[in-house]
Amino acid sequence: MKDLEIRLLHPIIVAVKELYGADLPENQVNFQSTRKEFEGDLTLVVFPVVRFAKKGPEQTAEDLGNYLVKNIEFVEKFNVVKGFLNMVISDYYWLGTYAGAYQTEDYGRLTAGSEDPLTIVEYSSPNTNKPLHLGHIRNNLLGYSVAEIIKASGKRVKKVQIINDRGIHICKSMLAWKKFGEGETPQTSGMKGDHLVGKYYVRFDQEYKKEIEVLLAQGKTEEEAKKEAPLLTEAQNMLRMWEAKDKEVVALWETMNQWVYAGFDSTYKRLGVDFDANYYESDTYLLGKQYVDTGLEKGIFYQKEDGSVWVDLTDEKLDHKLLLRGDGTAVYMTQDIGTAIQRYLDFDFNKMVYTVGNEQDYHFNVLFKILNRLGYSWANDCRHLSYGMVDLPSGKMKSREGTVVDADDLMNEMVSTAQSISEELGKLEGFNEEELAAIYEMIGMGALKYFILKVDPKKRMMFDPSESIDFNGHTGPFIQYTHARICSLQRRAADLGTEVKPGSTLHAKEKELLKVILRYPEVIQEAANDYSPAVIANYTYDLVKEYNQFYQQVPIFGADSEQDKAFRIGLSGMVGKVITSAMSLLGITVPERM
Repeated sequence: MKDLEIRLLHPIIVAVKELYGADLPENQVNFQSTRKEFEGDLTLVVFPVVRFAKKGPEQTAEDLGNYLVKNIEFVEKFNVVKGFLNMVISDYYWLGTYAGAYQTEDYGRLTAGSEDPLTIVEYSSPNTNKPLHLGHIRNNLLGYSVAEIIKASGKRVKKVQIINDRGIHICKSMLAWKKFGEGETPQTSGMKGDHLVGKYYVRFDQEYKKEIEVLLAQGKTEEEAKKEAPLLTEAQNMLRMWEAKDKEVVALWETMNQWVYAGFDSTYKRLGVDFDANYYESDTYLLGKQYVDTGLEKGIFYQKEDGSVWVDLTDEKLDHKLLLRGDGTAVYMTQDIGTAIQRYLDFDFNKMVYTVGNEQDYHFNVLFKILNRLGYSWANDCRHLSYGMVDLPSGKMKSREGTVVDADDLMNEMVSTAQSISEELGKLEGFNEEELAAIYEMIGMGALKYFILKVDPKKRMMFDPSESIDFNGHTGPFIQYTHARICSLQRRAADLGTEVKPGSTLHAKEKELLKVILRYPEVIQEAANDYSPAVIANYTYDLVKEYNQFYQQVPIFGADSEQDKAFRIGLSGMVGKVITSAMSLLGITVPERM
């Protein structure tokens, strides 16, 4: 509808000038979609014009409506409701605009050139001491989809992640494997590498708690027991040895990290996400120190008596933030400062988007302000894509660790649920076993992705696997099933040798469907500007609902003329193309048969 608004903007300004001798500012030309209870395609809010017309809102709207019908060929008629001018746009306009869209390759998407703006999108950012979990699924799906949407909006994109591969939590897994692993590997155990390492992270916690109980029985306080437990002391010593580059410790660290990376890669592949660059905390944890030193020299930061370095953000209604400990070691903020600057040096980006949960809102607020104070103006173009937690119905699909919902377990459960529901409904017939396995994967993963991405990222959400696989609900499978129906129709049309060409007049449902199709380019831009895959997901659902109403109410193969039949087949095909395109921006594949 933006194209229509643009085409009407100047004529309305001219109308006000000719009718009332006044110059109406562009920002006072306000359009909105016509409410469903009134006839019309686009509504002009007349109230800003009333002061120039010196008439009531209804008479002013009548004046403008008569002028536009007389002077603009595609404004067919109008009606007035109080201060609102509802315009009916001619079939000629809709068909002409649709014909251009139909002939456009990769309709709705723009292709970036080498000089177009570059956006960095960070997502995933896992720890190498355990497998990916449900929270990572929402993170990965959001980050990947936002990157694809920004790319479709006509900008260059690079997808990156920071892998948290160092620290005491990593050493806990390493120490537990060394003590209790008996040489177990992914090959000997048959476990994915990330699951194997996660198993020993849990084992450390179990043995650590046993040691605490022994110390408590010996009369230690709880605080003393937690600090003095031998396993923790050994893990802390292992971290010091890693930082000192002890060959044996570094070798074990490299081996176990490789197990984890192989496991992550398998999960990422199944999720359908990828990265253009990986950053590792083991490389970046010292990066920020030089910039903190520079800030200290320039008086941007200050130093306390214990040698620690801080920044005072109280003038921005924040607090004092630690940047270096008294012993000179970095904190997470220090690392993030260094990593952000390194990425700018690597990519010379225009924007950078961090996909991180909303529990880190404060952290990124502080980070961007610190970068600004250090003189990096591009910090104004950094964004935190803050998202809410994902909950599951109580007691369902607990991971083998018994604490969090494992990503691999959840994906397996989704595919299994897709199979059960499909078999129960009798939806899939005529497929061999290999084809069925592929379609169950497509439905299960499509259901998972769509259900998560249709929710505004800022909102906390409840994910119910069974609810997400509803062939008649606001779900991925409902959209996938409609696409398969369209493909079936297209195959039938091909057998008949039907050509696709627009008709001269439109059925009311054809017109409504065209209006939804023609919104797709602006929906991509809106989703990119808002960093919200939910905009794409909900648009696609609206398109599918509109198509199904069209399909039920308008005869296609039983049309009154060959021209109408051809047009409706072509219109169905266009809907199928938009569904495919939109769902791919969500990382979802749509089937040709179901």
